[in-house]
Amino acid sequence: MSESTRIVQKLWSYCNVLRDDGLSYADYLEQLTFLLFLKMAHEQTLPPWKKPSPVPAGYDWPSLVGKDGDALETHYRKLLVHLGTQHGLLGLVFRKAQNKIQDPAKLRRLIADLIDKEQWTSLDADVKGDAYEGLLEKNAQDTKSGAGQYFTPRPLIQAMVECVRPKLGDTVIDPACGTGGFLLEAHSYLVHQHPKLDRDEKKHLRLDAIRGVEIVDSVTRLCAMNLMLHGVGPTASEAEGQDDKFLPVRTDDALRSLGAARFDVVLTNPPFGKKSSITVVTDAGDTDRETISYEREDFWASTTNKQLNFVQHVKSLLKIEGRAAVVVPDNVLFEGGAGETVRRALLRECDVHTLLRLPTGIFYAQGVKANVLFFDRKSANKDPWTKKLWVYDLRTNKHFTLKTNPLKRSDLDDFVALYNAEARGKRQATWSDTTPEGAWRSYSYDEIVARDKCSLDLFWLKDDSLMDADSLPDPDVIAQEIADDLRAALAQIEEILGDLPRSTDVQP
Repeated sequence: MSESTRIVQKLWSYCNVLRDDGLSYADYLEQLTFLLFLKMAHEQTLPPWKKPSPVPAGYDWPSLVGKDGDALETHYRKLLVHLGTQHGLLGLVFRKAQNKIQDPAKLRRLIADLIDKEQWTSLDADVKGDAYEGLLEKNAQDTKSGAGQYFTPRPLIQAMVECVRPKLGDTVIDPACGTGGFLLEAHSYLVHQHPKLDRDEKKHLRLDAIRGVEIVDSVTRLCAMNLMLHGVGPTASEAEGQDDKFLPVRTDDALRSLGAARFDVVLTNPPFGKKSSITVVTDAGDTDRETISYEREDFWASTTNKQLNFVQHVKSLLKIEGRAAVVVPDNVLFEGGAGETVRRALLRECDVHTLLRLPTGIFYAQGVKANVLFFDRKSANKDPWTKKLWVYDLRTNKHFTLKTNPLKRSDLDDFVALYNAEARGKRQATWSDTTPEGAWRSYSYDEIVARDKCSLDLFWLKDDSLMDADSLPDPDVIAQEIADDLRAALAQIEEILGDLPRSTDVQP
């Protein structure tokens, strides 16, 4: 058993005890984040590091270890509130923090028996980082909590990063970073590609290369901790007194404004929901949802479809010659109106060179039909930049499930090889009139813009299950696909209902 697996099992085993008190997986992981941060900040003050603590005296790890019973629970609650008012990394991790562990005895055991007995700072970054990542994945598997929306399958992330190929000195951003999977994979790729970095290169990679934005406070803190455990971002003492712009991740609505910074690489899987909305309280005290439409001068079209907005936002974030890989649902490829406007503009102003059609059954959010769109931003030009769009179909005749047949990195080997990042101009199709089963082919710009609504919903392979009854998938696979389709349809209906005006009572 690996060290990271041992730690995950040790920490996760206690979650079942706290579940009896009504604590969710997400609540437990959040409490672990608070306590791990305090423990590691304290370890940095001890030999051989002997660094000053960024945590105010009386609100640090020793102040917790020295208490028990009701005094511990009371102090822990006050500690969270106080640290949430601080600036820098402290404020980022503890903002709006609350104690969810109401039993002081169980809180004491978590502090003294599970966390205090480990020396976290002395653990290799890969060990403690992989341990925390393992906890995040276990949390994502709790589909009822909705945490899966923040977790993109690691094999897909790895393949996307290998295709985009961040370079030393590049800046990388994920404007919908969740718990930081894309950011960490980009960092890992750079570290392994350049094992002999000098001091300045290491500093840039740790402090300046990685940036993320997340709209939910509780998820931002998970991301910040995840990055910190993998050695990304400032240490707690370095962040003390620094402006929040110094931090690798921040809480914000990324679509609200563009900001001044531009980036070499954008890697992202924006939220699956189609509409951007907020909950408001009416004069009568009822709650209602208001749809958000972002009015930005850099956008080609104003729309309430946040997935189309994210595509536009990603283009604006890129430097000239910057590269992007974005997970998008099928509706972004074929929706009319604003969707058509965005696609035509994207094809003109960027080199939209690759589309990966993803299989169903690979995301924790069920019923998702998604794709990865790869494009490069270009300078102004009178002719369209997109000349040829290459499409790889990993969906037709492919059957994946999270438990029995999860997506593996090897399932994407063929795509990554055909993508040919080193020499995209030398790509060779595997499809032709004589090889109709080939999953890799190209479409010219003229072919695409001539399609109805400039649709990018491109497919050509025959579904074997529709052609031959003997090749039908197993009944459980068919049933799961039907269930996923029904869930996706129900989610769309609920979004429509949420946008409709509330009915009023008819007065007699």
